[in-house]
Amino acid sequence: MAEAKEQAKSLKLKAKSSKPKIEIEPIIEVALALAEEAVEVNPEESVAITKSGKHSAKALKEAEEKQAKQERKASKTEVKAEEAKKAAKKPPRSRTERAGKKYREVAKLVDSTKTYDLKEALEIICKTSPTKFDSTVEIHVNLSVDPTQSDQNVRGTVVLPSGSGKSLRIAVLTEEDKEQIIPKLDKEDIDFDILITTPAMMPKLGKYARLLGPRGLMPNPKSGTVTTDIVKAVEEAKAGRVEYRVDQAGIVHAGIGKVSFGEEKLLKNLEAMLASLRAAKPASIKSAFIKSVYLTTTMGPSVKVSADNS
Repeated sequence: MAEAKEQAKSLKLKAKSSKPKIEIEPIIEVALALAEEAVEVNPEESVAITKSGKHSAKALKEAEEKQAKQERKASKTEVKAEEAKKAAKKPPRSRTERAGKKYREVAKLVDSTKTYDLKEALEIICKTSPTKFDSTVEIHVNLSVDPTQSDQNVRGTVVLPSGSGKSLRIAVLTEEDKEQIIPKLDKEDIDFDILITTPAMMPKLGKYARLLGPRGLMPNPKSGTVTTDIVKAVEEAKAGRVEYRVDQAGIVHAGIGKVSFGEEKLLKNLEAMLASLRAAKPASIKSAFIKSVYLTTTMGPSVKVSADNS
């Protein structure tokens, strides 16, 4: 601003020394007045007014509002997280809690922390069937095998001394009976529970493998359904022969009779089943073969049985 004053004074001196008498003094006075007014303006205010862009007053205000908004949002998130921690999560309900009234009543008779011997387990099993019909008594045995290994794919049959309690429909395929069975297979008319045949007829059943296999009806020498002694196979099937096979998880599931059999008959069937399983132990298994045994009834609670007794 001092420079502006000096320029104004210089113009005034030049005007006095110049020959043409031009009255410019009023103009110079106005310039000096404007210079003085410019000096009085606050430099900070001048900078704030003249500047624009991200450092302008509007931009600074918007930035402050945005930051305040983010802080409020972060605060709300922290509060919600804190509330979520404080809120107690309800543990998932057990099977007993989800089951019906009858199941809950009979489940009280079973101590889930206890391992029972065979007789104790069967005594409880006969009291814990919640159904109105005659329930099947089931055994579930967890084996220390790898079913993906061919030599550990446990499979077999057992004839239950007291029978299975099931009414089975048995079909026999021999050279004399093929005219009755083959047409039914062509029509996919499956009206039997067990199919027994001779080794000579097995090639004729090859094209029906996709029909019979998924239903568990394909005859197999290991299950006793491919044999030359048809009469004996039929008698055993009627007497209560049960076929079992380990599943992908290494567990064998089988029915060993009905609740109406009573403890003594069921005990005979159970012992026969466990004996058959022990006999089927693969040679490659050096450790304990039977890991755990559970008994249950249809829709009833399970009872753990001591593996030592098996």
